[in-house]
Amino acid sequence: REHALELARQGAKVVVNDLGTTLNGVQEASGPAHDVVALIRAEGGEAVANGADVADFEQAAGLVRQAIDTFGRLDVLVNNAGFVRDRMLVNTSEEEWDAVIRVHLKGHFAPLRHAAEYWRGEAKAGRTPDARVINTSSGAGLQGSVGQASYSAAKAGIAGLTLVAAHELGRYGVTVNAIAPSARTRMTEGAFAEAMAVPESGFDAMNPANISPVVAWLASGSSAAVTG
Repeated sequence: REHALELARQGAKVVVNDLGTTLNGVQEASGPAHDVVALIRAEGGEAVANGADVADFEQAAGLVRQAIDTFGRLDVLVNNAGFVRDRMLVNTSEEEWDAVIRVHLKGHFAPLRHAAEYWRGEAKAGRTPDARVINTSSGAGLQGSVGQASYSAAKAGIAGLTLVAAHELGRYGVTVNAIAPSARTRMTEGAFAEAMAVPESGFDAMNPANISPVVAWLASGSSAAVTG
C-alpha cells in the first residue's frame, strides 16, 4: 500500500495488484487493492486495481498487459508479493515448501518475464525504454533465518534473479534492483507483534512508509546509474 501511495504522489499512474485474500488464503469479496485505488484517487491520482495471482504465468501476463492497455506503456515493475509458512526445516511439508517458493520466487519471475518481453520489444522497435524493476528480497534471504527455510531460500533466489536480470536487461534500457526491508505489514504483524509495536512517541522504525521513498527513488530517473 505504501509503495503504491508514494509512487502515485510522485506522479505515477499505478496498477495496484493484490490477490484479495486473508493471511490464511481465504478469498475475500473485496481486497486491499481496491482500497488503495480509492485512496490514490481521493488524492487526485490515477490508479486501477488488479486481482491477478502473480505466480500464475498467464495471469501475470494479464497484469502487465493491463498496465499497458490502461496507461499506454509500462515504466516500472515493483515485485513484492509474498507470504510465509514458517516452520523448522524438519517440520516443513512439501506443500508448504512449494507454496512459499511459488508465491515469492515464481511470483517475482512471472511478472518480470512478461515486463521484460514488452521492454525488449520496445527496444527492438527503436523505442528504447527508461524502465525500472524493484524486487523484494529480505535479510532472511541474505543471511538465513531459523524457522524460515522456504522463505529464506525464496528470498535468496530473488537476490540471484535480480543480478541476472540486471545483466540481461541493461541492453534494453532497464535497471533491476532489489531491496531487503524490515517493516510492519500484514504478513509480519503476527510473528513479530511485540518487536513491531508502534512506539508512543518518536520515530517508528517499522513503519512501511519509511521504505517507500527508496522504492520511488529506484523507480525514478534519478537512479538510472544504479542496477544489480
